[in-house]
Amino acid sequence: MNLGPLGTNCYILYKESKALIVDPGGEPEKVITFIEENKLQPLAILLTHAHFDHIGAVDSIRKQYKIDVYLHKNEKDWLNNPELNRSAVYFGEDGAIRTAAPDYDVKVRPLKIGPFEMDVIHTPGHSPGSVTYIFHDKACIVSGDVLFHNGMGRTDLPEGSLEVLIESIRALYELPEHYKVYAGHNIPTSIGQEKNHNPYTAHFIQN
Repeated sequence: MNLGPLGTNCYILYKESKALIVDPGGEPEKVITFIEENKLQPLAILLTHAHFDHIGAVDSIRKQYKIDVYLHKNEKDWLNNPELNRSAVYFGEDGAIRTAAPDYDVKVRPLKIGPFEMDVIHTPGHSPGSVTYIFHDKACIVSGDVLFHNGMGRTDLPEGSLEVLIESIRALYELPEHYKVYAGHNIPTSIGQEKNHNPYTAHFIQN
């Protein structure tokens, strides 16, 4: 579902009535309505990174369901810092987003939460703590703002780096081409589609 001021893609993954919520960027009532209508039990909030448009509903949902938040250590201070998460820049002090620190440092390794199993890889460049969650059983990834359909993440924000982002995308392109890519914005795509046809990455990556 698209949430928040920039229409960020929030993903609710569910299995055996359990759910993971990825990047709740705003409008917590929409997430809560979906959870309640489908009789799901949320287990955790996974963040691909901590820019404001990916974290706007974290506080409300965490309090509603008393669940933990997973975020890479490189952005552990961003949830409570509107300058770092950029909400102060976009909305001023009145619209600043502040929430408690993450509960878990999501590490680069296999991660199991309830019935969900995934690999976590560090994919910085758009931001220093960006991670990608890989679900091999479903042949898909949730990539945040690293790789988009016919696009890639911006690198002009603090601690962004084009060179680092290109290396992160190279790592994603090592995945099987049929793997679906669920990004923070835009429509779903696949590794093969982007590896072979993405006009932005084609300038930097030799397939």
